[in-house]
Amino acid sequence: MNLTLTILAAGMGSRYGGLKQIDPVGPHGETILDYSIFDAMRAGFTRVVFVIRKDIEEAFRDAIGKRFEGRVDVAYAFQELSMVPDGFTVPDTRQKPWGTAHAVLAAKNTVDSPFAVINADDFYGEDSYRSLAGFLKGTRDDARAHYAMVGFVLRNTLSEHGHVARGICEADDNRYLQKVVERTKILKRGNAAVFLDEQEQEHPLTGDEWVSMNMWGFTPSFFERAEQEFEKFLSRHGQEEKSEFFIPLAVDALMASGQADVKILPTQSSWFGVTYREDKPSVVQSIQALTDRGDYPAPLWS
Repeated sequence: MNLTLTILAAGMGSRYGGLKQIDPVGPHGETILDYSIFDAMRAGFTRVVFVIRKDIEEAFRDAIGKRFEGRVDVAYAFQELSMVPDGFTVPDTRQKPWGTAHAVLAAKNTVDSPFAVINADDFYGEDSYRSLAGFLKGTRDDARAHYAMVGFVLRNTLSEHGHVARGICEADDNRYLQKVVERTKILKRGNAAVFLDEQEQEHPLTGDEWVSMNMWGFTPSFFERAEQEFEKFLSRHGQEEKSEFFIPLAVDALMASGQADVKILPTQSSWFGVTYREDKPSVVQSIQALTDRGDYPAPLWS
C-alpha cells in the first residue's frame, strides 16, 4: 500500500525568519526534516508531499526539496490565503492563511492514499512513524471514517526554557480520542507540569497526560469531510482577522457528528523541537545520543 507523508511547511519562512535559518541538528549537518523523512521511509511511507506557500517555492525547493527528490517521490501543494470555497471572501485585513486543517486541505488534489500529517519542524521519533504506518496500512473507512493520532506523554514534550502550547487529549477506556483541549501556556514543574489560565492562575498536570503534537493519520475521506467543516468555520469566523481552522477543531467536529473516530497511538518517543533558541543544544545532544545508540547512521544518508 502506498502511504504519503504530508508535511506542513507553509509557515517555515515566518517562523524561522527565512528558510536559510533552518538550523542543522545532526552530527553531519542534518535538519529535523532529514530525520522525519528518514524515519517515515523506513516505516514504509513511499511519498512525501510538502505543503508550502507559493512565494517560498523556489527557495524551499533549492534549500530543502532537492535533497529528498532523489530518495523518495516528492510533490508539492500550496496553501494560500485565497483558498476558500465559493461564496466566501477573505477579509481585507487578514494576512495569514487559515490554519493547519486548511493546510491539509491544500493537499487534496495531491494526496490519494492513506496519509500522515506532521509539522515540518518537529522531531517525532522512529516508533511514532512505525505505529502510524501500521495503523494506516490496516485501516478502512466504512460508514464512519477511522483516523489516528500519535499520543505523546506530556512530560516528554516540555521545554526547560519557557511555556509551550499543547493539546491535552481526553480518551475513553479503549484509547479512542474524545476531545483535544488546547492549553496555550504549559510550564514544566519537575517531573510534572502546570498550565496557566487566562487569569494566569496555575492548574496542576501530572505529566502523564497524552498530548497531540500534530501527528495524525487520515484516509482520503478526510478531505471532503473537512471541507464541509471548513465552510461551517468560515460561516462563523470567516470575517475575523486571526481565527484559524486547526486540525483538532476539524477532528472534534467530525467525532461529535459521528462521522469519524480517532485512535490514539501511544508512543514513548520524546518529541524534540526548537521552541526557544535555548532549546537547540538539548535537541542536538538528544539526536547525538540516538546516533551513538545506533538508532541512526552517521551521516544519516550514507
